[in-house]
Amino acid sequence: MKLAVLLFLAFMTTLPAQDQPTKTETATLGSGCFWCLEAIFESQPGVLSVTSGYAGGTSENPTYEAVCTGRTGHAEVVRIAFDPAQTSYEKILELFWKVHDPTTPGRQGADVGTQYRSIILTENDEQAHLANASKHHAQSQWKTPIITEIAPLKKFYPAEEGHQDFSRRNPSHPYNTAVIQPKLQNLQNKK
Repeated sequence: MKLAVLLFLAFMTTLPAQDQPTKTETATLGSGCFWCLEAIFESQPGVLSVTSGYAGGTSENPTYEAVCTGRTGHAEVVRIAFDPAQTSYEKILELFWKVHDPTTPGRQGADVGTQYRSIILTENDEQAHLANASKHHAQSQWKTPIITEIAPLKKFYPAEEGHQDFSRRNPSHPYNTAVIQPKLQNLQNKK
């Protein structure tokens, strides 16, 4: 058994870097409709996947319809899996502050309700520290106070299949053409 483990370890250290397993970290963020945030982060270097979902509330196994009532306490969020060798949690947060207005309670553009609130759900003490430092730094960009909620992530519920990869799967949907695509274009213009 020891020989098998030693051989495996020797094999892993001789693999080229691209063949070695990628370390993955996650960030869970909400800033309005998850369709927008999903489309924005899917195009970022180092992001491996983005999953739309619900978090920050009290109801178990929420549905889109239930979350839209505002009574579940959940926000529409995305869970971003990223490779920390290519990007960082801090870079993810930098982009988060750029793509929404973190000073409006329960609202992003025409999307109104507590499910559209600005929220960072942290997975450990380090993320909580980095999120608070990032929020403090971002405040200098805003005249009114940032009201983004920062709280520990208790449970993430993936949204229904129809909400995943929404922008890519529905390029001519009115929400995509009127809201998501202009946000993506605005982001490109800022680079």
